[in-house]
Parts: sequence; structure tokens; C-alpha cells
Amino acid sequence: MIRALTGFSTRNPWKVIALWAVVGIFLTLLSQALIYRVTQSQSGDFLPAKYDSAAALKVAEERFDVKPDANAVTVLVARTDGKPLTKADERRVGAVAKELAGKRVEMPEPKDDAPTFLTEDYSQTPRVSPAMVAPDRGFQLLTAQLTGNSTDPGMQDLYRAFRDDAKEEFAEAGMRTGFTGGLADLVDTGEKQETTEKVVGALMMGLIVLINVLVFRSVLAAFVPLLAVVIVGGAAAGAVVGAAMLTGIKLDTSTPSMISVVLIGIGIDYFLFLLFRFREQLRAHPDLPARAVAGDVSARVGTAITSAALTIVAAFATLAVASFGQFRVLGPSIAVAVLVMLLASLTLMPALLAVTGRKMFWPSRALKREPRAGLAARVGDLVARRPLALVLASVALLGALTAGLVGIRMDFDTSGGNQDTPAAATAKEVSRALPAGVSDPTTVYVAAPEGQRLTAERIAALPRALAKVEGVGQVGKTELNPERDAARFDLYLTVETQSQAARDLVSGPVRDAVAQHAPAGLKAHVGGTAAIFADVSTAVDHDLKIVFPVAAVLISLILLMLLRSLLAPAMLMLAVGLGFAATLGASTLFFQHMLDKPGVNFVLPLVLFLFVVALGTDYNILISDRIREEMDRPGPARAAVARAVRHTAPAIATAGVVLAASFGSLAVNAVPSTQQIGFATALGIMLSAFVLSIVLVPALAALLGRSTWWPIRPGRGDRGAQHAAPHAGASYGEKPYAEKSYAGASYAGQPHADQPYADQQYPGQSYAGQPYPGQPHASEPYPGQPRAHPPYYDDLNAR
Repeated sequence: MIRALTGFSTRNPWKVIALWAVVGIFLTLLSQALIYRVTQSQSGDFLPAKYDSAAALKVAEERFDVKPDANAVTVLVARTDGKPLTKADERRVGAVAKELAGKRVEMPEPKDDAPTFLTEDYSQTPRVSPAMVAPDRGFQLLTAQLTGNSTDPGMQDLYRAFRDDAKEEFAEAGMRTGFTGGLADLVDTGEKQETTEKVVGALMMGLIVLINVLVFRSVLAAFVPLLAVVIVGGAAAGAVVGAAMLTGIKLDTSTPSMISVVLIGIGIDYFLFLLFRFREQLRAHPDLPARAVAGDVSARVGTAITSAALTIVAAFATLAVASFGQFRVLGPSIAVAVLVMLLASLTLMPALLAVTGRKMFWPSRALKREPRAGLAARVGDLVARRPLALVLASVALLGALTAGLVGIRMDFDTSGGNQDTPAAATAKEVSRALPAGVSDPTTVYVAAPEGQRLTAERIAALPRALAKVEGVGQVGKTELNPERDAARFDLYLTVETQSQAARDLVSGPVRDAVAQHAPAGLKAHVGGTAAIFADVSTAVDHDLKIVFPVAAVLISLILLMLLRSLLAPAMLMLAVGLGFAATLGASTLFFQHMLDKPGVNFVLPLVLFLFVVALGTDYNILISDRIREEMDRPGPARAAVARAVRHTAPAIATAGVVLAASFGSLAVNAVPSTQQIGFATALGIMLSAFVLSIVLVPALAALLGRSTWWPIRPGRGDRGAQHAAPHAGASYGEKPYAEKSYAGASYAGQPHADQPYADQQYPGQSYAGQPYPGQPHASEPYPGQPRAHPPYYDDLNAR
């Protein structure tokens, strides 16, 4: 299957490129226009119905007509001279509020000139009502409700229009205004970091191009991979959006950005794997047509890429068994996107190699000369000479970082962390005079069975009991729905509602009081931000216990099928497991202990497990596949490991830096949780690339030798027969080299020269297994022991 795809692509490269360009551009435009129709921003909507806060949301929607995507905005109104509000001021505030509640707010035209028929119109008449006056009469609060997806730029533009209109109306009445709440904070944060995100994005792209230029000394090799990945990334996003629309699934708002980061990283990685091997084989076979080399290289590397991609797919697909909906939709979404990137790796990327050929590396002259033994070769020799020392050093380093897990705490704070935005400043002003949770109250809902009616007096004991709970600063008025079969009232906590203290308060004393004092025969539920995230923490703890083992088993099975060994997959899984623990430990040391944060973000362990284990396994698969290939040839096992490291380490190191830079760009985000994910994932990928894949795994393979592949041990055939006819069993593609003929036959579907491949002469050596002219078989001796086989095996891939 893999060979069929790569073969078709290299035989018909322009058709494949044109198809990807058309499909990619179309799906990119589709995803950009429709992404906000398939996303939802309310975390509570991702909770299973069995959780108390999810039940509260259901009561709010069904009996109080609260929209799932309703956004509450708190408006602070005060005198411009700072004096206390008078009764006349309150009447003016009430009049303006009534005017705003009767005025329809029109959504501005999109700034990016997107087709209007694809954008959702959020124009609406907001609900605006007075809330309370500060005890010192320094300000009055209004509550405004705007309905729509808070992450949609159109909805954010609507909020800006409402905000500007309210400012103007109150200014005419001699009042100043401030705005806070989830939507206000999101818009202010976005405006504050918009420039930073653009600069960081440009720097990241520039870094990727610069790395490729330094590595390949080529213009095409620097820009072609990036352009291809951008097109494929757009196609993948479109596929995810299309699948969500067809299935009716709602995505989390973080899904699009996560998909973008993942695909840029792994897409560049896969292209780099192909480029390094393509350049290597072009050097080794200068007389072969580039398309033929591209076909066979793509087929060979495509096997490792397929296994690596399926590892990521399996890891993220396990999130489908999670109970928390945000995980349950994120996993399959990334899995679909990675499958699209895998298809591109087996079709678009080989086609681009076939079209560009040797021009891909212009103006570099690297194809015309033998590469010097550089750092990778020295590392390979060191791994082969001192494997035990390097294993111990690697384990010691990873173990020291793992020690940071001692005392780890989970932090569920989802606040933006910006204390210098207008929304944050307004929230501070409010909290100085009123309970901290007044702008984001915890709400208690009481529902009566069908046919029963409620009165405020019947449930009066419940709010009185809650008012006595330590941490509840104030209890709002009881409100009955029109049918009078449900009631609700707000609790204004004395602590910030997105803090751990608020979650502990709601999940403990508040819910205990509700359970004890709810009237018999009625159902009472606690909702609001603090309640939602208290339940989210419970759901995440439950999911971690399920997802970790399921993902580990699936990844192990994939490695087992790829490597056809029992010992090698166990070795790789132990290595990546240690890498995951070390990354999480280092992140805990940095954020919790050094920066004195409350803990590590609650999603970090799961995100790290999936990204570090799945993406880190990519590099381990690449090095293991090359080690096995080298061990298939006769000669010492340690020499095979040295050659594998020499040829593969540059690709892994370059890919690791690119992928780490891609994730590291998240570390400059203003949201603390995103900062932690960016920092920790970048660190984990660097450890996976430079410690696990380049040092630890090869060192273990050098220690175990060919026993690494037990119960099948490569390279144990008749050495004499292989020495006389080295290519009788070494394949370049599907057939042995000696069987490949270019006299009227095709090579990957392309005609070649009029000479049979076995008679083809290469510069400096014959293809019949003879040593280089003037060189004995013991050339390039392995340190401390002579070679017992022709140098051809060592030099074939280096040329």
C-alpha cells in the first residue's frame, strides 16, 4: 500500500501536486469560514450529565431559557469626579440601561472581507439590567448578556460595538464605565497579545526556514517543506471541521490552534526525514534518475513515517474513551488531522521530491562530495564505544528531573493571568468594594418535579443556610421562572471564582449545605465557573487513569508490529515513559517550585503524555528502524549502531529543534496554562530527540546487540555468501539490487539507462561487491576491532 502510493506519486507528481493544491486551498477557506460554527467555548457543556454542574446547566437552559453560549458582561458605572452616586445618578444609570436593553446592536462587517454568507450574524438586542450598588456608593453594576461563540471574531466585534455604544451613552450622562467578565477579558487579552502572537508566529516560521537553510544550504529545501505543510495543515483543518459538521460534534476552542501547532511540527519532521534520506541516496547513486530515488526513498522512509503517524493517531484516539468532552473531541480531531498529514507524507511530499530532484538542494554542492565525519559521526562512535556509560548518564539525568514530581499539585486556574488589561482593572475595582466573585457568581438552581409549583418561601431555608457558609460573602435574591417550577439564586464568594480556593469551597461546604438544606422532594444543583471546574478536575482525574494505560498498550502494539520484536518495543516504551516522567518533573520544578505557581495546569500531564510519548516515539521509531537496517548487514552490531546514529542523528536533531520551536511558540502566550503546555512540550521533545533517540536508545541497542530484535536476530545469514554477493539479500525497494534491471525495465515505473543495474559502475567502486580501488576490506576500522566485511556496507548510505 505504501509503495503503491509513493510509486504513483513519483510517477505522476504534477497531478498529485495540483490535486493537493486545489483541495488544500478549498478546505483551508472552508475551515476558516466555518470553524466557529462547530466550536463551543463553555467548558461545562463538555461535562457528562452525571456531574452536578452539568445538571445545573441543564436546568438553566430548560427552565430559565439561558442560552448555552450566553456571555455575561459586568458593566461598572461610576461618576467621573469620583464622588458617591446620588439617587439622581442611579435614576440616570437605570434610564441608560433601559435604553441599551432596547437597542439592537448590529455586528460590524468582517475586517478580513470574508464572504458574508459563510459568517454567522451575531446582531442582537442585549439583555441589560441593574445588578447592585457598591456599599460605599462608589459605583453601580449592570449585567449585560450577549449570546454567541465568544471566540468568534464576529462575536468579539459585536461586543466591541456594544462596549463603545455603552461608553458613549454613559459619557453623555456624565458617567465613566468599565467592563469585565469572560467575554470582556477574552477580547482585552486578545487585543493585548495580538502583536506578540504575530511576531512570535513570524519568528517561528523564520526559525524553521533558517534551520533548513543552515542544514541543507538550499533555498528550495528551506521553503518547499514549509509551504507544503501549510497547505496540508489547511486541508487537515478543513477535514476536521467537515467531520464535525457531519457528525454534529462541537469542538473545543483550543482544538484549531492545537491542530495547527501539531501539524506544522510533525509535517516538517516527516519532510525532513525524507529530505535527509533523499540527499543521502542521491549521493550514493549519482547516476540514477532523481524520480527513481525519490520513489524508493519515499517507500522506505514512508514505512517508518506511517508507523510514527499511526502511533500518534493511536495515542490521541484513546481520548475518545475519556468522560470529559473536551478531551473526547480533541483526541479524534488531532487523529484525523495527523492521518491527513500522513497521506500527504506518502503522496505530496514524494511528488515534490520527484519534481525538484537534485534541484531541491541547489545551490549546495553537498551532492557532489563526500560528507565529512561531523558531530553525528563522533556521537555515533561514542555511543558504540561507551554504551553502558551513556545509558547510566542518560538515566541519571532523566531520573534527577523525574524527582521534581515529588509534591506535584494540579492547578485548575483558567484565568488569563493578565493583570494590566482594562477588564482585569475593572474586576480589581469591583473586588475592593464587593465580594471577589460578584462578577462571576456561583448559582444554585432548585427544580420541582413535573406538576409541582415553587414559592420563594418554600426554599427560603436554603439561601439562609448558604449565607452562613464561610467563604460566601453575599446571597442574591431568589428568582422564579415563569412556570414557577424552578428557582435560582446567586452566591457571591469572597474568593476569586477561578481559584483553587473557590473550587474547594463549592465542591465541599457549599454542596454539603445544599444537600442538607434542600427541601424534600426538590432537586438542587450548584452551577457556575467554580462548580464547573471542580467537576472538571474530578473528570480529568478519572480520565487519566483510563487514557494512560490504553494509549500505552496501543502504542506498544504498533511498535510490536513495526519492529517485529518483543524486546525492542519494551525498550522504547520504557525510554519514552522515563522521558515523560522527566519532562513532567522538570515542568513541576520550574513552574511550581521555581516560579512559585499554585501547581501545574490540570491538563498538562495528559497533554505531555500524548505529545511527548507519541511524538517522541516518532524519533525512536526512526532511529530503531535505521539500526535494524544497519544490523541486517554483516559486521559488528556496535558498528551498525554507530552508522545508524551517524546517518539519522542530523535528521532527528533538526526535526526536534523545529518541533520544539513550534510548541515553544506557545510559551509566550499570555494565558498561564498555554505557557506551561508550550514550555513543557518543547522541553519534552528536546529530551526525546537529544537524550532518548540519539543517545539512550542507540546505547541500549549497542549493549544488547542483535538480541535487541529478539526473537528475530538480523544479519545472521551466511557471511561468506554475502561477502561474495553483498546485494543478493540487500534490497533497495522491493527487489534485491542485483534483480533490478534498467534494460527495458522500469525503476519505480520510470525507464532508465540501457545497462542492467548489476553492471552499473559507480565512481570509485564496482557494484559487484568489490572494495574501492586501492582500499583493503579493513578500511575505516571500528575502534578497537577490524572490519571483516567490505567497506561498501559502511559507505553505501554515506555517499
